[in-house]
Amino acid sequence: MDPVIEVVALILGFLSWVMVGVAIPNRYWKVSSLDGTVITTATLYENLWMSCATDSTGVHNCREFPSLLALSGYIQASRALMIAAVVAGTFGVVATLIGMQCSKAAGDNHILKGRIAGTGGAFFLLQGLCTMISVSWYAANITQEFFNPLYPGQKYEIGEALYIGWASGVLAICGGACLMFSCKLGTKEKAYYQPTRETVYSASASRRDAQSTYGRNAYV
Repeated sequence: MDPVIEVVALILGFLSWVMVGVAIPNRYWKVSSLDGTVITTATLYENLWMSCATDSTGVHNCREFPSLLALSGYIQASRALMIAAVVAGTFGVVATLIGMQCSKAAGDNHILKGRIAGTGGAFFLLQGLCTMISVSWYAANITQEFFNPLYPGQKYEIGEALYIGWASGVLAICGGACLMFSCKLGTKEKAYYQPTRETVYSASASRRDAQSTYGRNAYV
């Protein structure tokens, strides 16, 4: 495996993992504004955990969702997928660090290191897929409610946390793909030929046979 590809994949995976951690507690998953006078203008925003409002004076009022079972299905699924993305990213970072060629954790067994690095790439891919599904599902519900003329509730728009989630998913998928494909090619490069005992014996016997074909009279 190329060390440069390993380092690039690790950087991409680590950045995606950090961005997932930033997107989860971010308050601005969806945003809406209530226009009025300078005093009454307010901004409403929600994330996976709470609903907040702020007015033109800068006063924030947040209310956590009271019950998990009372939430919409897509919010529950988004929570589970984002938490799974964080867990998968953690395993991906640890496995990639162990499987790198500069690491001494797995010794000099390059094939084992390649497999561990490939496992880290698979975890990064899983992280990227979970993140993309979560933020895309959440965004799809926002747009569906926004363009539905019969929707009676408050309409929202896509917040900044979803863009962070999409960027994180793309970086995780790119890093995981680099690790998996380079690991598949690198296992063949580290497969050195080691002759067996029978091969050594047969080679030495053939040399003796070749020397025995010439008698002492052949040497002048």
